[in-house]
Amino acid sequence: MTKAVSTGAIDRALTDVGALLSEQVEYRELLMQMVRRDLLLRYKQTVMGFGWAIFMPLVNTLIFSIVFTRVAPIETGVPYPLYAYCGLLAWNFTASSLRFAVTSLTGNGNLVSKVYFPREIFPFAAVLVALVDSAIASVVVLALMAWYGVWGGWTILLLPVIVVVQVMFTAGLALLLAMAHLYFRDVKYVFDVVISVAMFATSVVYPVERIGGLTGRVLALNPVNGIIEGYRAVLLRGTLPPEGPFLAAAAVSVLMFMFAWLIFHRGELTFAENI
Repeated sequence: MTKAVSTGAIDRALTDVGALLSEQVEYRELLMQMVRRDLLLRYKQTVMGFGWAIFMPLVNTLIFSIVFTRVAPIETGVPYPLYAYCGLLAWNFTASSLRFAVTSLTGNGNLVSKVYFPREIFPFAAVLVALVDSAIASVVVLALMAWYGVWGGWTILLLPVIVVVQVMFTAGLALLLAMAHLYFRDVKYVFDVVISVAMFATSVVYPVERIGGLTGRVLALNPVNGIIEGYRAVLLRGTLPPEGPFLAAAAVSVLMFMFAWLIFHRGELTFAENI
């Protein structure tokens, strides 16, 4: 009996997700318009324009390279600037997506309360805008790989798989944060603190496996580690992503994305009254 109920719940969830995907296809032009609008607003009246997508990870890479090559040297297996930039690029995609997704519903209150369309378009647009920024900034990765003579080889063909996993993970969090901020406005301030600390609890600028004891084992559970190390494996080391961590990250990403989307969709009817 329990097995039948569980199977029925899974079937209903998959049916709901299928309906949500169909609705996104129907409103795909609106999603693209939102992405274009957000890109224009983000870089409007800036001197550097899209150059800001490259400038910030480069500055951070320079700072951490000084720290971890001169002050407290660490061994990463590849040139440290390349190691750090690859990690920062992946981290900045998720952090930037979430930073803009948190206020994506409250910042578009007039549209949310007056016009019908899938409300998840707003957090999804935030993720896609950050993906465009990351695509631009990834040019520097190629330049650094050429400079240091580092080339992963055929494993670069697996790069789209890792990108999809990270996009799903980020989109799931974006949906949850956007909805949470709609009901509790202090979520934005808590998020700013958490995201600043979280970078140093992830293998962004140093390998977290160097942290021993219980703390190291807890930090190793972070699914973002598996994603970031997946990028480094296929791009810089020419190896497959670490099997255990990456498969775990992929499973968490898929389940969280489906769960978040269903919860978000079922709460849409109450969004307007909480704007």
